[in-house]
Amino acid sequence: MKDPYSPDEPTAPADDANADPSTDAADAATADSRVAAQTSRDLDEQRDKYLRLAAEYDNFRKRATREREESRARAQGDLVLGLLDALDDLSRFAHLDPTTTESKTVVDGAELVERKLLKSLAGHGLEIIDPTDQPFDPAVHEAVQTEPALSREDDHMVSRVFQRGYLFNGRLLRPARVVVKQWRDGGPPNE
Repeated sequence: MKDPYSPDEPTAPADDANADPSTDAADAATADSRVAAQTSRDLDEQRDKYLRLAAEYDNFRKRATREREESRARAQGDLVLGLLDALDDLSRFAHLDPTTTESKTVVDGAELVERKLLKSLAGHGLEIIDPTDQPFDPAVHEAVQTEPALSREDDHMVSRVFQRGYLFNGRLLRPARVVVKQWRDGGPPNE
C-alpha cells in the first residue's frame, strides 16, 4: 500500500485557487481508514497466530503427559508380568498340605521363589546392596551398630548386614543396615 503523503511521487503544481479543501480532507480520511483497516487486519492475524500457537502447545503438553503415563503403565505391566511366575510358585506353597510336606521342601521352595523374584527384579534394574566385609560407605549403608575391630585394617569395615539395601537403576531405594567394625587405639577390649 502506498503512502499518500510519500514525497517519491511527483506532484503537479498546485493551483491554490482551484484546490478544494474538502477533497484533501476526504483523501486524508480515506488514507487513515485504509491504514487503520490494515493495522486491524495485521493485529487479527497476529492474534490468530498466537491463539493457534497456544493451542498447539497445550495439545503438545497434554500429549506428552498422556504418553508419559502410558509409558509408566507399560513399564509397571512388564514388571508385574515378570513377577507372575514367582507369584504362581508362592501360591503353590500356600496350598501345600502341611501334614504330608517335609520342612526341607518348603524351605527349598521358598528359596526358589526368592531367587525367581530377585532375578525378575534384577532384569528390571534392581541391585542388591550386601556389603559384608566391604568398607562402610555412608552413601549406601546405614550403621545401626558398631563392634570392636580386631585389627587396624578392619576399621570401618562392615561385619554384618541386618537388612540388605537396594538400588533401582542406580537410585538408592533403601540403604543396607549394617554393623560396622571400629578400631580403638588401645586395641580390642579385653574380654
